[in-house]
Amino acid sequence: MPQTRRLEPTDRTFASSSDIAPETITAVEGVREQGHLVVKKLLVGEEILMLEVFRGKGLIDPVHKHMDHESMGYLISGKLRLVIGGKELVAGPGTAWVHPVGVDHFSEALEECHQLEIKSPPMKTWT
Repeated sequence: MPQTRRLEPTDRTFASSSDIAPETITAVEGVREQGHLVVKKLLVGEEILMLEVFRGKGLIDPVHKHMDHESMGYLISGKLRLVIGGKELVAGPGTAWVHPVGVDHFSEALEECHQLEIKSPPMKTWT
């Protein structure tokens, strides 16, 4: 039986980043990461997932796409080069973006980056 990617809701209403174990990521959507990437699953709801993401300087998140969810990101600190559907932007703190379903996207951490990411529905795309 194939394993589902959909995450089960967390049993908490509130979350503190300091209480959540980080997960080191080696691949997203089966595409191997090139550099240091860590996530913390802050909260999982019935239809939404909130992640805290840490990208090491130089991390390349190779071109990939998500066919079963969309995601949004918000950069808290650092500088991140984004290419989404052929559009390019160098993001700084306070920048938000969306990865629509089925759209190729790529990123490169020009500095150490700290971001929030929201996925709906809540899918685990990493290993």
